[in-house]
Amino acid sequence: MQLLERLILLFAESGYAAVFVALLLCGAGAPLPEDITLIAGGVIAGLGYANVHAMAAIALVGVLVGDAAMFLLGHRHGARIMQWPLVARLLTPARYAKVQEKFARYGNRLLFLARFLPGMRTAVYVTAGATHRISFLRFLLLDGLAALISVPVWVYLGYAGANNREWLAMWIGRSQNGMWVLAVAAALVAGWLWWRRRYRAGRCDG
Repeated sequence: MQLLERLILLFAESGYAAVFVALLLCGAGAPLPEDITLIAGGVIAGLGYANVHAMAAIALVGVLVGDAAMFLLGHRHGARIMQWPLVARLLTPARYAKVQEKFARYGNRLLFLARFLPGMRTAVYVTAGATHRISFLRFLLLDGLAALISVPVWVYLGYAGANNREWLAMWIGRSQNGMWVLAVAAALVAGWLWWRRRYRAGRCDG
């Protein structure tokens, strides 16, 4: 909670711009938890320093811009990006191979689930761009759908618990587990819909 309190003080002084920049840094792989950043944005709205709906919208844009930047960097520079000193610390050859293996196993669903994998998120986005596995528009669609789940949850949670930090700390833990359940459920539904469409297409071709 110490990090949360520091972010609250920073965001209260600098407002929306600080939240937006912090989320860009999160997308770039900085050691700054995205969920805590979003919660801090919600808290300052609950304390009267910002409008919570505007905060949720700005946070959503910040998250998507940060993610898209990593994808496009990978897409433009390919595997050469791993030679960049800053990227090399985040995306080692071993991690690059691991992410490729997960893509082979889960397909594009990994991009949706990556939003709920703080330790792998940026590596997944860079790898997706570098390997040209998916178009930019599809990336935005999958990442955007996941962000529409996670971003409002954290922002409005911070807003609701702005004046009750003990309650907020309790629900942060609960929500982190709940987000995983929700993400897995959404991925299963998406997989079932995809299988159903393929099955029907196969029957029509037959």
